[in-house]
Amino acid sequence: MSANFENVRVSIGMVFTDKLPYDRAAFQAGLQAALAQDHAPAEVLVVDGRGPAAQPDFLPAGVDASRVRHVPGTYANRAAMYNAALRSATGDLLLLLYNEPAQVVLRRSAVRTMVMAATRVDRAVGGPEIGFVYADYERIEPNGQRKDVHLLDWHAGRLRDTVDFGSAILYRTAALREVGGFDERYHAADLYDLRLKLTEKYAPAHIANRYAGALYTVTAPARVHNVFDYLLAGKSTQLEMERALTEHLKRSGAHFARGTGVQPVRYVPGDEKRFAECIASVVTPVNNRPGFIGRAIESVQAQTVRQVEMIVVVNGGESDPTAAEVRRYMPGGDRHRADAPPVRLIVVDVNNLGLCLNSGIAAARGKYYVQLDSDDRLKPDAVAKLLAVFDSDSTIGMVVGSYEVWTLDEATQTLRRNEEIPVVTHDEWTADNGRNNLLRINGAGAPRSAHIQVIRDAGWFGPNDTPGSRNYGEDYDLVLRISERHTIGRVWDPIYEVIRHAGGTDHAIDQATIDRNDSAKDQMRLEALHRRRELNHKGRAKA
Repeated sequence: MSANFENVRVSIGMVFTDKLPYDRAAFQAGLQAALAQDHAPAEVLVVDGRGPAAQPDFLPAGVDASRVRHVPGTYANRAAMYNAALRSATGDLLLLLYNEPAQVVLRRSAVRTMVMAATRVDRAVGGPEIGFVYADYERIEPNGQRKDVHLLDWHAGRLRDTVDFGSAILYRTAALREVGGFDERYHAADLYDLRLKLTEKYAPAHIANRYAGALYTVTAPARVHNVFDYLLAGKSTQLEMERALTEHLKRSGAHFARGTGVQPVRYVPGDEKRFAECIASVVTPVNNRPGFIGRAIESVQAQTVRQVEMIVVVNGGESDPTAAEVRRYMPGGDRHRADAPPVRLIVVDVNNLGLCLNSGIAAARGKYYVQLDSDDRLKPDAVAKLLAVFDSDSTIGMVVGSYEVWTLDEATQTLRRNEEIPVVTHDEWTADNGRNNLLRINGAGAPRSAHIQVIRDAGWFGPNDTPGSRNYGEDYDLVLRISERHTIGRVWDPIYEVIRHAGGTDHAIDQATIDRNDSAKDQMRLEALHRRRELNHKGRAKA
């Protein structure tokens, strides 16, 4: 391809069906914007899913029909429609508008800007060619408000299937054809799969926007952040995404076959005697939640296994009222019970989850660490069911349970089970593929329990030393590390209650925080990819 961007031929592809969620006038506006580019397209391809006999009755009045190539047909899915555009394209570059869920309207200089990014010589020297270009965009919300959407810069750790690349992507046509285009086996994972394939051989370019620099608009309602979205996506969709990621990891040398690198957890003779009085230590970090910590403590004291302890790490210093509430359950307190599992208190004055968790685990007397957030509860048989799984296999370093979602009524302080959200069983944690699938899922499962020795060997929890990790993701990173060395066991029954409330941190999050959190875990994924490739390389060398 010529490095002179002015000579580069560009095809633009979009789709038309009788099921678009917007009217024909909106579609025509998108088509006219594509035709009006100041870097004139070689053609605008309209793939028409209304059948082979469909006529181009969508053309706006006065449009030069010779510049529009109508590609009617019967297509099984979205992938088939965009493959039809790829087969018909004559341009060096193919700009695909993913306009089937929402109207996409290009600004007049959008194509010119993208072509510049795709053909810059200095981006290709000494590295892979640019395979595709994506750009920040502007979203028009139902109330007419315009909002800039700033996308994340790509790196190999961005393996989530939820990474937003926008609705207008400029591809190197030859690169699309080299990787086989869109995989028509997929009904949901086609775009995810294509992105993974392209980034194995090519680099993407991201055009960012500071002010008035969005290349196009998308008319669609704002997406509300929901940590349970992946649960509601449907099993078939999840399986497609898992398959696409698994194949990518195999191609890129980071896949772990079942049993790869797994080793037993070993103790020296006499160790078990140390755990006779305390087998499990529940460690709970907390900051300024005196109204919640009592429920958490009482759920530990209600365990059917009595050889447990509760370690609460208050990170707001002695002035944090949570410390006084915890002391009520300790000797001398009005809620202390001599026959109940003991409650211990550690007070630090730095709000850092890694600091809290590591401090609690360092002081723990138990063999196993058990997770419990300060505003949640354990079911009475939680520890018993976790221990049964550990006892079943000496290679199990961590056990992931299942949980229910409850909501607190702030006025009455009563709890209600959210029946609309099914029991969260973390189906992605299969015995065969869970530790691979974890690389695309933001959640690491809850509740989690691990050998304390394994946590130490894996490098403890991170004290916010990963870029973007501001009391976020330290547990995810540790799970990644443990899964590289040990089997992850499962409890499929609900043994934990997540309590949602107005002060919770898992919903009503602004986009900047979502992006920072996602970036933190993506960095952890990137580091995991490097470790996995190295472990696989060492394994092959030994073989």
